[in-house]
Amino acid sequence: MGMKRGIWPALALVFTAPLVAEFLLGNLPVKMLPALIVLAPMYGGGALLIRELVRRTGRGWPSILVLGMAYAILEEAFTTQSLFNPNYLKLNLGLLAPAYIPTLGMGAWWTLWMLMVHGIWSISTPIALIEACVPDRARTPWLGRVGMGVAGLVFLFGVVATTAIGYRQDHYMASKVQFVGAAVAFVVLIVVAFRMPVSRREAGDRSAPSAWILGGISLVLASAAMLVPMGWGWGAVAALLGLDAAMLIVVLVWMRMGAMTLAHQLALGAGAALAYGWHAFLQHPAVGQLDASVRVGNAVFLAGAMGLIWLGAIRATANSDRSLFCREP
Repeated sequence: MGMKRGIWPALALVFTAPLVAEFLLGNLPVKMLPALIVLAPMYGGGALLIRELVRRTGRGWPSILVLGMAYAILEEAFTTQSLFNPNYLKLNLGLLAPAYIPTLGMGAWWTLWMLMVHGIWSISTPIALIEACVPDRARTPWLGRVGMGVAGLVFLFGVVATTAIGYRQDHYMASKVQFVGAAVAFVVLIVVAFRMPVSRREAGDRSAPSAWILGGISLVLASAAMLVPMGWGWGAVAALLGLDAAMLIVVLVWMRMGAMTLAHQLALGAGAALAYGWHAFLQHPAVGQLDASVRVGNAVFLAGAMGLIWLGAIRATANSDRSLFCREP
């Protein structure tokens, strides 16, 4: 029954995750949509497994964010190896040069940026958007045991396929020490995520401050993060950490002022998604040429994100008494 009851939101998350992570971002043009065959199992499978494990154990968004960062290490250290490759896919992007750490063979800016990109955008944002669209099932598991097994196999296929494709394009291989260090960090983040306490504090009687304002702040801070120049080096690292701290403080203030409802969760995800959407018009796709179809695709993906946010807003507003940050089952 669990599989049947939650199959549609689960499938929606599987496809929303890669659409946000690569296409709304503008990293891949609309012509590359067939790549969803591989990207959906990896991004979507990862987001779905993280969401299901967290909801099954009664934990909340802190665990989702930490597991999102663990996902970042899995993808960028093992699948693509971009954390270690000085010339990723031979694109001459110089990703490791800003705030380079010679002893680790890593760039502090790129590592931090990948932890943010995957933790916030690739994993948390799609979950926030889809959960808002199904408010009656936002805090309950969508899959049964069979569904979890299928999701795990789908994710494994995505990881293996992406790794194979990437290695065929660029035969780079990181050192054993780098792989071991990444594995340790991966395990530590998973342990931390599931060591976080299960909150059972009930939502207060006070009305939560405006979700519109929270969404606006999320959009501003997420947009600012997108605009931090990598050329700042350690200054870019400091700027990103400052923006992270500012967003954390805002969320804590909102929680302290009143219950953080499903509408507020949507607002946070919407701000992050819209920052991706508008910024896509400023960048060149990582694959292919910049032509009119690219900008048409950017507009289509942004419109799709806005439509999903609109649907979530209608559903979440109708269930404004639900508190996902402060009320746990």
